[in-house]
This record gives sequence, structure tokens and C-alpha cells, in this order.
Amino acid sequence: MIRLLGRWLAVCLLALVPLSAARAQLTIEIVGGAATMIPIAIVPFDAEATWPLGISGIVGADLSRSGLFRLVNTDGIVPRPARAEDVQPAVWRARSADAVVVGSMRPLPDGRVDVRFALVDVVKQTTLVSMAFTVSQAQFRATAHKIADVIYEKLTGDPGVFSTRIAYIAKQGARYQLMVADADGFNPQSIVASNQPLLSPRWSPDGRKLVVTLSKDGGSQVFLMNPDGTGVTRVLTSQSIDTEAMFTPDGQSLVFTSDRGGTPQIYRANLLTRQVERLTFDGNYNVSPRPFPDGKGVTFVHRENGRFEIASLDFASRQMQVLTSGPGDESPSIAPNGKMIIYANEAGGRGTLAAVSSDGRVKQRLVAPATDVREPAWGPLPRP
Repeated sequence: MIRLLGRWLAVCLLALVPLSAARAQLTIEIVGGAATMIPIAIVPFDAEATWPLGISGIVGADLSRSGLFRLVNTDGIVPRPARAEDVQPAVWRARSADAVVVGSMRPLPDGRVDVRFALVDVVKQTTLVSMAFTVSQAQFRATAHKIADVIYEKLTGDPGVFSTRIAYIAKQGARYQLMVADADGFNPQSIVASNQPLLSPRWSPDGRKLVVTLSKDGGSQVFLMNPDGTGVTRVLTSQSIDTEAMFTPDGQSLVFTSDRGGTPQIYRANLLTRQVERLTFDGNYNVSPRPFPDGKGVTFVHRENGRFEIASLDFASRQMQVLTSGPGDESPSIAPNGKMIIYANEAGGRGTLAAVSSDGRVKQRLVAPATDVREPAWGPLPRP
């Protein structure tokens, strides 16, 4: 019990411990994009060249990395627009842009910077959003991610996740580090370092009980407990191994892995009725379920012909879709908007990270040079 509480407390450190800089930084490579991309022009913000790190370049990189946007060349546009009213729709339609982002950066007497941006729909000739921020130079990157989130949501209808963070385990030699980085791989910070293997990071949900796997009554079984370790209650009665349980988004059910059917498969248990239903039937090995934020399905690890792949299952249709090609894919974690799945795999004899969209079309590689990287966990959307 003490060890389990220690695991939970270690995860809490993600939000509480001061962060220290780390060397290894993830770089993200796009290896596959959506069939249809939104053409968007990101005009360099007026006066942003005053500072070494601007805003517009980061915004453009965020949107491009999503695989849903195609950046339109802005070279040769004179004068460059800085406000929504400066945008000439005909000019940008001639470059096949559907939307244009413009903005400006102005120094303030207190050393902070006034950052303004606008998103213009040049097809409908309307301003979709216009916002202003007062920030320090240290907040430029975070501000750019916020702007990219707003643009993404306005043009796709889904929340952006560029302001979120990811956690992962990095191994160099015999040393393990629990890392937290921005969603684009920048600003990696070491939270915990050890010469012993570290636990898989998990971002805890707010205000819910903890679900854990214990060998308390013999074998591996699923229990609920309060965050302080009290109220330990066994969820299911089974002679089989039940493990890897996670709450569904509504908190009313658990998805978990069990061999009660003879092979490892994914099940769902209703916490009120204690009724259990088997979810996966394709193949003889399906493990590590992770519910999608909308509660409509799960992603998991599927083994086929000796290859471990990331797959998804829709609860309504019970259709399984294989999203990756393996051969050693594991530890899936879903972005809080449900659109991307980050996971671990093997490349060149060491662990790396990759990401795939929930429809399997957009694929990314996240590379940390000379580092063995595993066990990713996508953090929640930032609080307002």
C-alpha cells in the first residue's frame, strides 16, 4: 500500500515540483498528413523581429505539425497586413488561402509586450477572432501555443492541444528521468531522476477515486481507493488477472485488461451494477485500454502476427481499426481533444515516441537524440 501511494504522490509531483532544465529535447517529424488540409497564411507579425523569439513562426509550426493545415507562402506581399482590416481577401484567394492570420507586437513601458492577432476567413470575408495579450518575453512561446489553439478550434471545431504538455520516461545509460515537455517537444524538464527504472507517468483525474491493481487477495485484481489510501474496495470478483484499469470519462465505468476469457482482452465494468462486458474479440491479445475523452471508444495495444500495433475500438459499432504498423508499439496515451494518440515504439534498437491521429491518417515521429524514450502520457488541457 505504501508503494502504491508513493506512485500516486510521484505523479502529483508533476504539478508541484519546481522544474529543472534537461538536455534531451524532442523534435517532431511529420510522416503522414490528412487527405485534405486547410490552406492558411500566417503573416509575420508586425515588429516581431525586434525580439529573438517571435510568435508567428511558432503558431505556424504548431498548425503545420497537426497535419490538418497547409501553410501558404506569404513572401512578396507588400505592405504586409497587421490588422484584420488590412487583409485584402482577393490577394490571398489568389494564393489559394482560405484563412489568414495577422498580428503585431509592441513593447510596453514596463518591459512587457502587447501581442495582438486576428484570424480572417478570406472566403467569407469575415474576421473569425481578434485577441490581445500582455505578456513577458518568457511567455512568448506559451502565448504562441494559445494563439494556435484558438485558430485550431475556430477552423476545425475541436479544442487545440498545443498548450498541453506530455510526460515520458527518458533513459541515458543507466540513468532514468521522468520528463515533462511542451506538446511540441520544447522546454523538456526533468522531474525525477534515478538509477532505478521509473514508474509509468499517469496524469490523475480531478476529484475522482483512484483505481489501482493490487495483489491484496491473491492474483492481480482491480481496487478503488480514496486519494489518501483509505476506503480500499475490490471492484470485481474474478479468479483471473484483472489489470490496467482506467475510468471512462463519465466516471461510471472502468475499462481494463483481463485474461478471464483465456487470452488478454479488454473489458468494461459498470461501477454501479458491477456488470462486466467483453469489448475486444479480434485476435488473441489486446491490452492497455485508454478511453477517448468523448467516451465513445478506446485505444489499445493489439498484437497481430507477432506485431504490436496501436488500434482503436468504437463502442457503438464494435468496429476495431488498426492505426499503426508496429512492430513494437505500446503505451498509448490520448490527447485531451481526442484527435491524436502518442505512443512508444522501437527504432534503431532504442525506445522512441510517435503519434498518430485517431483516424490513422496523420502520423508523427518524436525524436530525442541518443536517448531511450518510453511510457508517454499526454497531459490535460490547461486550466483557464
